[in-house]
Amino acid sequence: MKVVIIREFGAPDGLAVAEAPAPEPAAGQLLVQVEAIGVGGVDAVIRRGTLGGYGFREGIVPGSEVAGTVVAVGEGVDASWRGRGVWAFTGVGGAYAELAVARIEDVTPLPDGLSPVDAVTLGSAGPVAHFALAHARFAPGESLLVRGAGGSIGIMAVQLAARDRAGVIAVTTSSPERGKRLAELGATVVLDRTGEGAPGAEFDAVLDVIGGPALPSFLDRLADNGRLVAVGVVGGHPPADFGMTLMRSFQRSRSFATFSLNTVPVGERNRVRSGQFAAAARGELRPVVHDVLRLDDAGEAHRRMDAGEVFGRIVLTP
Repeated sequence: MKVVIIREFGAPDGLAVAEAPAPEPAAGQLLVQVEAIGVGGVDAVIRRGTLGGYGFREGIVPGSEVAGTVVAVGEGVDASWRGRGVWAFTGVGGAYAELAVARIEDVTPLPDGLSPVDAVTLGSAGPVAHFALAHARFAPGESLLVRGAGGSIGIMAVQLAARDRAGVIAVTTSSPERGKRLAELGATVVLDRTGEGAPGAEFDAVLDVIGGPALPSFLDRLADNGRLVAVGVVGGHPPADFGMTLMRSFQRSRSFATFSLNTVPVGERNRVRSGQFAAAARGELRPVVHDVLRLDDAGEAHRRMDAGEVFGRIVLTP
């Protein structure tokens, strides 16, 4: 089968098309004929080689989510899964391929009316946004700032907060056009990438997808008892001393936390994802697809992400 590998860590041209043996499902697994592949920010971080400590090696097949049709099942998996449309988490790797395997517990059936392309736009980003907001103890009527709102997680956070009747939903983004699109999804205040545009505004919760050297300045945008939750580091790691920003405002009871979907029981993830898929099929949530490219164009997809051109999610199709 055709796959894309990380031939060399670094720039997008380090991605290369290759041939690999077709996988076979082991016990408890499904084999999916891939119809859509979600291209996520974590894929870019892994490709750059900046996510140290996880044992990634050159030659791996990146990607973690696919949607398609089950074509084979492993031992212990009911044969009725064959022929069903599903979304699947492949682990940290293995998705940029024509065929992919996944554990049965990491598979969510697609409802009628939801395409594979829309499924990989929502499948990871939606649950991350949902549980990150819960991790921030975000409540109706509170104010929220979403930093990096033009990506798939940020877009879902805006929609979910609007659906839950947030008081103010502020977003950071890079252009007036993106700001207008985010306003159509529920944002009420649009700031530039640095957080400027509403001088003096403070927020009950900040959801930060970016990280990087500017993260401390967003800790300073927290109201009393405000909570910042970091859900990504696409902009790199924050300064080693970023916690001093919290210490300097000790009497305001601000707090910082990280969030990973890995800490949520798989059954809870699947329950929320199924509900979001059904809501999208009913038109209550909007998957935002930036573009659909061929698998051979994975390098171009990553170039666009690195350039900050993507609003929503790029999807690859074999």
